[in-house]
Amino acid sequence: MKKKDLKEMSFLDHLEELRWLLVRSTIAILIFATFTFFVSDFIFDVIIFGPKSPDFITYRFFCDLSHQLGFADSICVTEMPFIIQNIDVEGQVNILVWTCITAGFILAFPYILLQLWNFISPALYENERKHAKLFIFIASLLFFVGVLFGYFVVVPMSVNFFATFKVSDVVQNQFSFDSYIGMIKTSVIASGLFFELPIIIYFLTKLGLVTPRFLRHYWKYAVVIILIVAAIVTPPDVVSQLIVAIPMLLIYEASIFISSIVYKNQQKIDGQTS
Repeated sequence: MKKKDLKEMSFLDHLEELRWLLVRSTIAILIFATFTFFVSDFIFDVIIFGPKSPDFITYRFFCDLSHQLGFADSICVTEMPFIIQNIDVEGQVNILVWTCITAGFILAFPYILLQLWNFISPALYENERKHAKLFIFIASLLFFVGVLFGYFVVVPMSVNFFATFKVSDVVQNQFSFDSYIGMIKTSVIASGLFFELPIIIYFLTKLGLVTPRFLRHYWKYAVVIILIVAAIVTPPDVVSQLIVAIPMLLIYEASIFISSIVYKNQQKIDGQTS
């Protein structure tokens, strides 16, 4: 199976294509950021400050779960003993702008993937280019699922942990607005990108940089790292840690499975062409 004949592009031509990819992606992010500016009240009051309320859906879910498991109110959240304060003159303005840009990036992610696909598609086989819509759909779905996982699982657990953690009763928690927003943005974006791991492994396997054997060899190290991350961002109870760790482990297992399929197909293609 041969790749589509394409005119050879110089290094500068590739850089020009990459530049336009970045320009179009940036414009898309700014367009969506502008849209989110007009609903910023909802974004801040409902979405961003949602995990600050004990009535947040995740806290209520864990409370109901603790009752069903016979743990009584051991993991129920009844209060959030901290306040959020702005300590910079231009702090709220900067946070508003960058929050809109972050939201714009999340909403524009499928379009960014489309631009990325158009950039790398010349290096793919003809039958692989036919799967553009499937690739964009699956990659976007994984990203949005990761964002939701970060927001509804990682963020509330982190907020609850840091809000209730004390080295002494003398110290009161007063978080800066910037650090609170930064934690949410980092948790959400990082989770979304982590859920892209199967897609990343797919391309790394096709490029020959990763093999199923390599991923299986480092499986135990991945488990340890995931458990450490889960222990850091969750309260000190097993249930919460497992709720965070299990989806991450499943993503890693799915990556190994995808790598195995790609590797076998690649071996068949190489065998036919040799």
